[in-house]
Amino acid sequence: MVNRAEPDYEIRDVLLETYAANGRMNQLLLEHMNPKAWRAKLPGLKVQDSRTIAEIFAHMHNNRLVWIKRSAPHLRCPANLDPERCTVRQVAIAHEKSSARCLEMLKQTFSENRQRVKTFSRGGWAHPWPAGATMFAYMFAHDAHHRGQIMALAHQLDYRLPQTIADGIWHWDDLWSQLGFDGGPR
Repeated sequence: MVNRAEPDYEIRDVLLETYAANGRMNQLLLEHMNPKAWRAKLPGLKVQDSRTIAEIFAHMHNNRLVWIKRSAPHLRCPANLDPERCTVRQVAIAHEKSSARCLEMLKQTFSENRQRVKTFSRGGWAHPWPAGATMFAYMFAHDAHHRGQIMALAHQLDYRLPQTIADGIWHWDDLWSQLGFDGGPR
């Protein structure tokens, strides 16, 4: 149930902080990923039936670029990642940049003057949506889905993330604090 008494500006700020925390969650995984897991494949699967952790992270970044180019072409996009060649360091830097651009796109979407970002396009395969809360939810859910895949794949490959990190993506108060947001999630 939506609390209609809550001011719109607060909802906007919470969504922007949540998307920033989303980027921090991805960085935590990248900072603590076992390098041996980066290109490892699960035994017994065909190449086309599975992605490596590197390929999943590259997919996440490259999809963000599609959203930015199609929804906010006035924003400068970082470069694509090559899923077959990207390093952990390259992905961490690229994710920082694409996360920042997506956050800027969301800020413009939720601003008083919505003239620059009016629609959200997920790609040529789907009809555009009005820019707004559903756009945020899709972007957050996309990353969360792939974070789950990454964590499950690392576990299956026996390169588990440290428990403090696996649990850390759920410690939102700590994430808000790391990002310098006062008072934690609201």
